[in-house]
Amino acid sequence: MKRTVFAICCSLIITTGAYSQNKLDKSKNELNQKDINTVTPVSQSSSSSSGSSSSGGDGSILLELLGKIALFTVGMATVGHYGIENHLHHELTEYPYYIPEHGNYFDPFFQENGNINNFRFDVKDKFLYNNGNLFGNHLEAKLSPFQYLYIKADYYQLFEFQEHSSDNLSLFYFNLGYDRIRLKRFNLGWTLGASYIANDVNKFGFSFGANAEYFCKRNISFLAGAKWSFINEKPVNAFEIEGRFHRKNYFISVGFEHLDIATPNYNFATLGGGIYL
Repeated sequence: MKRTVFAICCSLIITTGAYSQNKLDKSKNELNQKDINTVTPVSQSSSSSSGSSSSGGDGSILLELLGKIALFTVGMATVGHYGIENHLHHELTEYPYYIPEHGNYFDPFFQENGNINNFRFDVKDKFLYNNGNLFGNHLEAKLSPFQYLYIKADYYQLFEFQEHSSDNLSLFYFNLGYDRIRLKRFNLGWTLGASYIANDVNKFGFSFGANAEYFCKRNISFLAGAKWSFINEKPVNAFEIEGRFHRKNYFISVGFEHLDIATPNYNFATLGGGIYL
């Protein structure tokens, strides 16, 4: 009986170990699989469309009105109204806490000092740790030519080591970003762009995301961000939470990152830093 239980335990350990050791390979294999469940279009009868033409006049006016309302609502939610929202005119600081108790933005009408150039280049790098067999690195570059829009690129490099082999996976995000809220100690915005996985996958996907950062009074800030994407109808998502300690134009950070790459998911503790140029 003891031998039987021992054998079962050994087989479970070997099975779970083999599964965990092949997570990166499983992600790449699933992203390369094509969905065979294709839906064929169903032909519909054209007879139903003949009766709707008689009421086209009033219906088109109503649809046009609803369309304008929808566009206005979406525009207010994503871009804002520059005529009534003063915070949208706030300018970039040279780096967080360059002006005391200010983060990324300041009001030029009430603040005499600050960087009026509004050009900034942020670079950060983080070490990702899961266990002795799985770890990685996250490099991010963010270019802000002015306070309205920015361009951001993320590069994840994941490594997995097995007893007699190793595997790696490279994940990229390329996004255009916009901060919808630009207060002196808080900013909230969205990103839109593309994701890409290299190695044996070599496929692009559509990407969108959201991010926010809150700045405390004592050179400490908290950041949260999310990026959602699909490649070959499989999820490729990235979520991060981190705390930053700022010192002049650089910072150190600790946090947590979660990645969904097809079915497998990955959790990492992070340690890193960055600089504002």
